[in-house]
Amino acid sequence: METKVWHVDKNVEEKINYSQIVDAARVIRDGELLAFPTETVYGLGANALSDEAVEKIYTAKGRPSDNPLIVHIGSLSQLSAVASFVPPKALKLIEAFWPGPLTLFLPKTEAVAGRVTAGLDTVGVRMPDHPLALALIQEAGVPIAAPSANRSGRPSPTSAAHVLADLDGRIAGVLDGGPTGVGVESTTIDMTAEPPVIHRPGGITYEQIKAVIGEVLVDAAVTDSKQAQPLSPGMKYTHYAPEGQMWIVSGEAAAARQQMLHMLAEAKREGKKTGVLAVEEKAEWWRRQESADVVISCGSSSELESVARELYSCLRQFDDHQVEFIVSEAFPTSGIGLAVMNRLEKAAGGRIIRV
Repeated sequence: METKVWHVDKNVEEKINYSQIVDAARVIRDGELLAFPTETVYGLGANALSDEAVEKIYTAKGRPSDNPLIVHIGSLSQLSAVASFVPPKALKLIEAFWPGPLTLFLPKTEAVAGRVTAGLDTVGVRMPDHPLALALIQEAGVPIAAPSANRSGRPSPTSAAHVLADLDGRIAGVLDGGPTGVGVESTTIDMTAEPPVIHRPGGITYEQIKAVIGEVLVDAAVTDSKQAQPLSPGMKYTHYAPEGQMWIVSGEAAAARQQMLHMLAEAKREGKKTGVLAVEEKAEWWRRQESADVVISCGSSSELESVARELYSCLRQFDDHQVEFIVSEAFPTSGIGLAVMNRLEKAAGGRIIRV
């Protein structure tokens, strides 16, 4: 299959009238797969009302069949097509954060394809805060089911180039709107529970949600993947992983640094190409030590939003350098740091050393 690419400036006016968007929307209506940008990562879209179309997502990604998908809508008028009931607290979150990186799990309608929900009676819904995504969904005329546009388990794509690296020849098209903004996926929250439960931290933080609706819980699986059940995307399986083996070291800074140096030296003795993922404030120190073959900076410790934005791109850079063994310090878990650590823990397959 030839994968067609449409390039569109996300800042253009009246985007729905652009031929690229009209052509790309036709891919969705024809039951094929289209990758498109959102404010978080690139999504791999299919008609959310068609089991046949959605099945192609699982095939293209190699995605486990019990891992549900998120449905993207382009306007509030589309919500009733996929959700049979919207609780008052959900309405408050919609008013506060949509369009935006927040997915609400709500009771589903019969119209939603069964392959979207993986047999669950709830459906994850969000309205992306990206002009091209909104224009695409509105032009397609149907809600779009879309996980991240990567091979299952790989780091999520934050550019069209990342999409093509994983899926070229496996999907019909890519709508290239340039790099994404937030960098990590949307927060997912079960609004059928009381109090609501965050299953995956993301672009909207626990603190922001609590400020709007009061008490909210965080699923134990966010910090312990062994407890995960696939009620929401990104819960149960190893995700976001580079090709090399990754470890996270958590603890007091000096002790963590010594542990990382020890691990890197051991990996080098085994003949492995080594790497360090470091914030920009520490990256130069690591380069001076010459303890790792590759040091990649992933944003500033004083602005964890920058770490979230760069994380997946950094993980893919290790693959570009064919790094076989990677170590990273842990990050604070307040604010968006909770999402960063959740993604890192998934990328490392739960390999965390506490010193």
